[in-house]
Amino acid sequence: MNIFYLTTTPTEVIEFFSVENLKNIRNGFLAGVQLYAWKLILAIVIWFIGKKLIQLGVKIMNKALGKTGLDTGVVKFLCSLTRFAAYIIILIQIIKILGFETSTFVALLGTAGLAFGLALQGSLSNFAGGVLILIFKPFRVDDYIVSGVNEGTVKVIDLLYTKLLTLDNKTITIPNGTLANSSVTNVCSQDTRRIDIEIPIGYTSDIKKAKGLLHDILVDQPQIFKDQEITVIVKSLEDSRVLLETRAWVNTGNYWDTKCELLERFLEVFNDNGIEIPFNKMDINLKKESDVII
Repeated sequence: MNIFYLTTTPTEVIEFFSVENLKNIRNGFLAGVQLYAWKLILAIVIWFIGKKLIQLGVKIMNKALGKTGLDTGVVKFLCSLTRFAAYIIILIQIIKILGFETSTFVALLGTAGLAFGLALQGSLSNFAGGVLILIFKPFRVDDYIVSGVNEGTVKVIDLLYTKLLTLDNKTITIPNGTLANSSVTNVCSQDTRRIDIEIPIGYTSDIKKAKGLLHDILVDQPQIFKDQEITVIVKSLEDSRVLLETRAWVNTGNYWDTKCELLERFLEVFNDNGIEIPFNKMDINLKKESDVII
């Protein structure tokens, strides 16, 4: 059987509940509440003032970066990153004012960030790729690009994905991490582009006449730059054909229409002038049984 003994004497109990002691306890409690209330009010004031300053600073930053010619996506990303960092700083200061240990909060924030990063490795790779694309700008919106088997006009560049619109009106969504780590051909990076067209003729055709006809077609085409080099060359001699190639310069925006018009015109002029455009064929020679030597 356990017996508990009270170590507090009746005199101490009476002293504790005395008017003077209770008054001291009340004054101490009120002083603590008052001090914490002032800290809370100060924290609220810092939050609202800091919020207004962040909004003003981000607005000024947005205008300043807009004048530098940076891509809109880059400007938005930098402003969002600055806003996020500023709010974190204000939050740490408020926690410090309220009397909490900031080192614990920072450690917790770092641990959460690490766990979040490990869980989203693929997305972070795409995010990093999006930042690189927006900063170095290998292509822009409305550029026509080719990357591997994918090609089309760039319609949207987000921080995680880039969307292309194909010629037959299909949308291709490509992760930015893939684009940042692969070769990309930007067809629209220059104002002008050279049209190279290969066209074969038969060995029995007049090569000089064919070259002259092709050259005249290029000169008569209004979209072709006359002050740039216009050439027609024999590119190669193949098994069953002579391969000619034409080279001329146009505005990048007129490339496809001009190329299609030239191909159609080449075929018409060659047919009208008896220039053979060969196709794959096979000659079969049959021998009589009597011609076979035993």
